[in-house]
Amino acid sequence: VSDGRSLSAPVAEKKPKPVRFGKPEGHEKCVERPLDPVREHLDPYAWLRCDDRKDPQVLEHLRRENEYAEQMTQHLQEFRQTLYREMLGHVRETDDTCPHPHGPYQYYVKTLEGKSYEIHCRKPTSNQARVKAEEQVLLDVNAMAQELEYCDVPGIDPSPCHEMYVYAIDTKGSEDYDLVVVNASTGEEMDRVPRTGGCFEWDEQSAFLFYTKRDKAQRQFQIWRHKLGSQEEDALLLQENDELFNLTLAKTLSGRFIVTNSSSTETSEERFLDLEKEGAEGNLRLLQERKYGLLYSVTHRGDNFYIETNLGKQAQNFTLLVCNIEEPAMDHWEAIKGFEYDPDRYITDAVCFEDHIAVFGRQDGFTKLWILKMDGSGRGVSSLHEVEFEEFPSTVSRGINREFKTDVIRVGYQSLVSPRSVIDYNMDKKTKETKKVKPVPNYNKTLYASERLMATARDGVSIPISIVYRKDKHVPGRPEHLMLYGYGSYGICNDPFFSPSNLVLLDRGVHFAIAHIRGGGEMGRAWYEDQGKYLTKKNTFYDFIDVADHLVASNWTKPERMAIHGRSAGGLLVGAVLNMRPDICKVCLAGVPFVDLMCTMSDPSIPLTVPEWEEWGNPHDERYYDYMLSYSPIDNVSAQPYPAVMIAAGLHDPRVAYWEPAKWAAKLRELKTDSNPIILKTEMSSGHFSASDRYKYLREKAFEYAFVLDQLGLVKCDAPM
Repeated sequence: VSDGRSLSAPVAEKKPKPVRFGKPEGHEKCVERPLDPVREHLDPYAWLRCDDRKDPQVLEHLRRENEYAEQMTQHLQEFRQTLYREMLGHVRETDDTCPHPHGPYQYYVKTLEGKSYEIHCRKPTSNQARVKAEEQVLLDVNAMAQELEYCDVPGIDPSPCHEMYVYAIDTKGSEDYDLVVVNASTGEEMDRVPRTGGCFEWDEQSAFLFYTKRDKAQRQFQIWRHKLGSQEEDALLLQENDELFNLTLAKTLSGRFIVTNSSSTETSEERFLDLEKEGAEGNLRLLQERKYGLLYSVTHRGDNFYIETNLGKQAQNFTLLVCNIEEPAMDHWEAIKGFEYDPDRYITDAVCFEDHIAVFGRQDGFTKLWILKMDGSGRGVSSLHEVEFEEFPSTVSRGINREFKTDVIRVGYQSLVSPRSVIDYNMDKKTKETKKVKPVPNYNKTLYASERLMATARDGVSIPISIVYRKDKHVPGRPEHLMLYGYGSYGICNDPFFSPSNLVLLDRGVHFAIAHIRGGGEMGRAWYEDQGKYLTKKNTFYDFIDVADHLVASNWTKPERMAIHGRSAGGLLVGAVLNMRPDICKVCLAGVPFVDLMCTMSDPSIPLTVPEWEEWGNPHDERYYDYMLSYSPIDNVSAQPYPAVMIAAGLHDPRVAYWEPAKWAAKLRELKTDSNPIILKTEMSSGHFSASDRYKYLREKAFEYAFVLDQLGLVKCDAPM
């Protein structure tokens, strides 16, 4: 039987369309120094763009690409099934999450063997002795997903009275969500709000919902108030007209305030509604008007607001300040006595409880948690301590905390070798209680090891690397197979994480490494703002290359034994790296890759383009045009050998439109000078985050990893027991 590798790849027809740079119609004010004269590119594959995803010619091309991908990997069918069985073997199919306390109930999620989706449940809390703690199923997503190819329900949110709950549902992967209000006792649908942004909150009387709406560019730009069961039109509370800004909302853990956040990458502005004094139908009040470069967010306890802010870059790594709720403007913000600004401490989150503030952040490249016991005024710290964790490197994160009046904070904890744990930490007693460790069948932690390495970039900066491997597959000084993973954008920290799916790599001797490159926030805010965006963006790509070269020079691996992997903006990373150094690896895995930088960033009608101008720059501006063009992956594909490339896309992806990976695949095939395969696989019923069905998700992962392992020559390498 032929393995299909002699087949001809689909050839995308060329229909050149001009793309103009210099004066974006309707957005001239966003370009400080427009290109003059206007420049023009020809995009030969522009016809692949179809905003409604219905063009028969486009859909047929994607289907041919999928058929080609299947035929080219036909010889891997049995191996894919082996990988899938192994991945599934590391999943406890019937399981539940650790119940979290919320009012009179403990809420949790469970899964059942053979069922693709979650089941949301609750039980009365144990101190209600008069009530038998029987499980109540609130929402079985499997039931509603039966007739759907895609079904995303991020979770449920009980009303403050706990007699109702609301859930958001997206049935395409487009991230447009209907809100559905359900009677918790009967399961009856009580109300529905269509096409929201998916961001919502209850008022404290369980009578109103606040929610966001998106504009045509998928930007959350409005906040509305909906009265349950009413025939009245919903009330528009706030509209953000500046296309650089995105609107979100949240309720403080205290339950007193609804807080709206209007933010761009570099500036934010918040308003608040006092539910206690004004009720749900009160007016939003401005906290601090926007000033370019000022980022802040607010939380609450007692008579005070607590503001996490960069003070307009005077505190680049963010500080936590305090003010009275009656005088919230910046002029009244003061340092918390005993927790003043420390430039070596990067604050990323703060959670206010009745007597404590838990501060999440980073120091020396690692996640940290500090606990502040507040004094009577709430403006000073009576005691301060850091919570210590055992493993290195590891990641601590905020867990589900729904109780304000408590001395216990719930956190998540994991490492490259330790599955995610749910830990309750008593902030007064300084004690930890592990409530649940994610069960991973057929996994023996003692067989694996992780390390933190450092590579020196070409400009002398030290770049951290986290690496994990199976001990019996590792001999120091012997080059091994290795997958190098990276992201490096938006200041997002790519911290060590445990992946059961990656065990199929580790068990075959493939080490897994994370490059903590500039553009992320691992080493502080400057790692992103000063060294990894705008006109320093190439540091991101250079760092990744320098990390790969370090791993080769240190005999961890060789180029012919290396795979590289990136998703979304990480796809831009690996796309740019392949153009700069196509010899760096044997195979590349690019998931929903953002690769058509110039075309996408030139067109304000494409979802999320305008807000991204504060990340990459605006190509209509003479300051950024040449620099962006110099690394845009599609624009720098050239006549040279490339490694094998597997590209994954989602037809309904609103973040990285499917046509970007489709155009990239066509351009690579057109110009490359080798015979290595370029595979494009488009999921026709999903979006940016792949399949919603957990079994289908694993099959997609098995497809990708089978391709990688095949290129590395490891198909016949059985995983040890």
